[in-house]
Amino acid sequence: IQALERLFPNKRIKPKQVEKIEFEYERHGTLSLIANWDVARGKVVSPSIGPTRTEQDFSEHIQRTIKIDEKAEWIFIVDKLNTHKSESLVKLVAESCGITIDLGRKGKEGILQSMDSRADFLSDESHRIRFVYIPKHTSWLNQIECWFSILVRRLLKRITVRSTEELSQKILNFIDYFNQHFAKPFVWKFKGFKDHK
Repeated sequence: IQALERLFPNKRIKPKQVEKIEFEYERHGTLSLIANWDVARGKVVSPSIGPTRTEQDFSEHIQRTIKIDEKAEWIFIVDKLNTHKSESLVKLVAESCGITIDLGRKGKEGILQSMDSRADFLSDESHRIRFVYIPKHTSWLNQIECWFSILVRRLLKRITVRSTEELSQKILNFIDYFNQHFAKPFVWKFKGFKDHK
């Protein structure tokens, strides 16, 4: 997410005129937002905002999330990004679930050998913490992506900030406001494509 400061103020909407947004800006850096969507309550849970989105960032985010309720069953729906199949994530899940088997060595053997073997371990239904990987080109199935669209439309599209710290605070404030006033589960209306005979 870019921290953009518009060089001139936007011109507000007037009768019979659309809002005019300044296209020139100064860029003050970028941030990465990692968030979870609670499908039952319709809320954003445990957002993490930082300058990067590395394997370690994602693993630490998941660790903070499961600390909310360390005994609960957690199911994370994610895409097939490499950070979602990392060595550190496998070790975190194994430790959190009390799995003491030898995990092997990354790139060599065992569960840690490849991204596919790590994904198989992370998606094991017998684990208390598991990951469900959505198929390629189906990000619309991941409800957090729908919420990211809300974030863009309601906040990021027109925002102007002077720093990444200000951007981070505005995003966190928006999440709090959204959770208090607009939180509700998404209702899926798609019933499939009609047969064309």
